[in-house]
Amino acid sequence: MIYLIFSIICSVTVGVLLKFAKRYQISIAQAITWNYFFAFCLSAYFFRPETAYLTFNSIGSAHLALGFLLPTIFVFLALSVEKTGLARTDIAQRLSLFISLTAAYFLFNDTFSPLKYVGVAIGFVAIILTLYRPVKQQINAVNWIYPFVVFLGFGIIDICFKRISQQAAMPYTTALSIIFGIAFCFSLVYLTFLLIKRRTHLQFINMICGAILSFFNFGNIFFYLKAHQALSNNPSTVFAAMNIGVILCGSLIGVLLFKEKLSLLNYAGLVFALVAIILITLTQWHAF
Repeated sequence: MIYLIFSIICSVTVGVLLKFAKRYQISIAQAITWNYFFAFCLSAYFFRPETAYLTFNSIGSAHLALGFLLPTIFVFLALSVEKTGLARTDIAQRLSLFISLTAAYFLFNDTFSPLKYVGVAIGFVAIILTLYRPVKQQINAVNWIYPFVVFLGFGIIDICFKRISQQAAMPYTTALSIIFGIAFCFSLVYLTFLLIKRRTHLQFINMICGAILSFFNFGNIFFYLKAHQALSNNPSTVFAAMNIGVILCGSLIGVLLFKEKLSLLNYAGLVFALVAIILITLTQWHAF
């Protein structure tokens, strides 16, 4: 579980950094692009990926999917927040846990004990209560495509990371370098499009922000893969604990650091989230 804790800490830190970036008018597109460049450099420096695997023939569908989806979902997250609001976007992102758990059961042959069923059910209640916000904004039917893509994208990302952790033919550290490299290429294409269309310029501050972001994004993905390897027979535990843990820690950081206001329902959701994590964790030691 220690890898999950580190992954949750890194994931929440990424969210905090992106929130500060928006506050200080940092270009998210530029920061994300530099983030994947430096993440690739970090993985290359620390892990020394085996060059024999750094070929087009070694790149599988999961590598390509992750390399494309990781930066693409950032774009749809921003569009979803703009078109449908932050509350709906957060709920769509966290409810992608439903896709992950379905895959854990049908694709990865995970065993669900009664205790895990209870823990997951309480976890879904926690997601709804914690993210609940009164929403008055009317949404055009077409704009629902953005939160739907966020929901689908995060679910597929979770499944692909699990697939990567199962591949014995290629070291996962090498796979990580390949994923970051592909993500940087796709991000660079999108950034180039924005620079030409909007006639903006590259700024050094965005590169610095991207470098800082890369450390925690790198750590988030690295420890997430390690968690899947350590709990290889229990992918549902990783999926559920990661999502619920991020909600719990992110909400507490929001209250303490950003002075966000939570309702009684939101606080009840945090209590449910803590209970869900405890129950799901207990299933690792008790088969009931």
